[in-house]
Amino acid sequence: MLTTQTDALIESLTTNVRTLVKDHERLDARNFDQANSPRRWCEKIQKISVLIPVLNERWTIEKLLQSVLESPVGLEKELIVVDDGSTDGSQDIVRRICEADDRVKFVQHPENRGKGAAIRTATEHMTGDVAIIQDADLEYDPNEYPKLLRPILEGHADAVFGSRFAGSERRILLFWHSLGNKLLTLVCNAMNDLNLTDMETCYKVVRTDILRELRLQSNTFTIEPELTTRLAQWGARIYEVPISYRGRSRQEGKKIRPSDGIKAIWAMIRSRFIDTRFTMHTGMYVLRSLQKARKYNQWLVGQVAPYLGHRVAEAGAGIGNLSQLLSEREHLLLIDHDPVYVASLQETFQGRGNIRVAHCDLTDPGFEQQWEDDQLDTVFCSNVLEHLGPHEEIIQSFHKTLRNDGHCVIIVPAEPKLYNGLDTSLGHHRRYRAEDLKSMMERAGFEVVFQKQACKVGSLAWFINGTILRRRRLTPRQMKLFDRCWPVFKLFDKVLPWAGMSLIMVGKKVDSASSSS
Repeated sequence: MLTTQTDALIESLTTNVRTLVKDHERLDARNFDQANSPRRWCEKIQKISVLIPVLNERWTIEKLLQSVLESPVGLEKELIVVDDGSTDGSQDIVRRICEADDRVKFVQHPENRGKGAAIRTATEHMTGDVAIIQDADLEYDPNEYPKLLRPILEGHADAVFGSRFAGSERRILLFWHSLGNKLLTLVCNAMNDLNLTDMETCYKVVRTDILRELRLQSNTFTIEPELTTRLAQWGARIYEVPISYRGRSRQEGKKIRPSDGIKAIWAMIRSRFIDTRFTMHTGMYVLRSLQKARKYNQWLVGQVAPYLGHRVAEAGAGIGNLSQLLSEREHLLLIDHDPVYVASLQETFQGRGNIRVAHCDLTDPGFEQQWEDDQLDTVFCSNVLEHLGPHEEIIQSFHKTLRNDGHCVIIVPAEPKLYNGLDTSLGHHRRYRAEDLKSMMERAGFEVVFQKQACKVGSLAWFINGTILRRRRLTPRQMKLFDRCWPVFKLFDKVLPWAGMSLIMVGKKVDSASSSS
């Protein structure tokens, strides 16, 4: 019996590895030209989507759906029921309820694929602003939706977990099942630097803006650790609230098995350390990767520190990787065109009276008029212009918005000959020659007062990765290694005979009247 279970587990892990390899091949073959595209971000929550996977729950599904429909939530509801190959007639009951209430949507898998597959199918059909995962077995009470939704509705959270172990009334659990849950939660917390009390809870409530972006692959109960890991990698604000729980025994139909615990640990290892691409959106993935390069970021800002004034605009702030290093300025304007990044910046810097976060598209003509009241003496623009079409017009707009004697700091990828698939996947339209960027800044009215081409070791690594090995993405692991080595790498800039991969240039706005005289 034990040998049979072991063989089945090995076969399952082998299948997962094969799937992982095939998925990487598919990702490498795809052109990830999404880095520049803004996403939808819902400012006001108006509708919830309840995602309900069902497998042979004939005796509970009707009562469960009625409880969800009657749950005391003052928001529009939709219920997306995915039947995962039931053989007991559950689907007939759901169809009958669908005909009577158009808030219930029904999707059917022709064969059993697992809870994770059912949830992933449900996410493809959701139209709400917040998603709630709901099992069909009556272990979890839909009357607790208001409690689960509150942190998101109040703007404090992106995801909420309902904890069965945080002090609420509950049916006494099976000892070994409870111990397994706590062990898996401990492993998940250690891997992702979290402090959850119940990672395996069914009740996971997530903003659909984020849930749609997560790259989920699990077909089985491993969806629980995978979703948790992906939320942590995204940087989501996760809250936990206590919930009641009426757990079932195996005799009553509980489907989880001890082998699922081993699969869950493998899913966490795979998501956290092997297949780290947590989102299909290249921009967010790259920004989270660059977040690991703290030493390099500090060095970068240090190079231009003499030219940073008291009132600074960071154009294209992303999720704030460099903004933290500018946050002590008298006034800091952080702008981005992606509402998801803007929301992240607002959360990070809320309550800071010297920081203003604004949504702004640099490709809109006259965007600088939105900055007139900020009275800027510095524009800081790092690794943004290469993503945008009208880059020369944007530099001209920077000139218009600055005070006389103000500075424009531009950082861009250098050397067109280094352009390869990595640039394409990152959404780069171009790489820059120093003389070309200098000419653009001078035509805009700037006097170039500082320029530097840096990171020669990076040029070699970029060429090997993107041109020779034909890789198409940067990873957090690569950036962490690069950052650890940066104190040594920067020393090579003085001795290596080729050009660096990054170009830093600072232009000063000269008073046109004084310069003409």
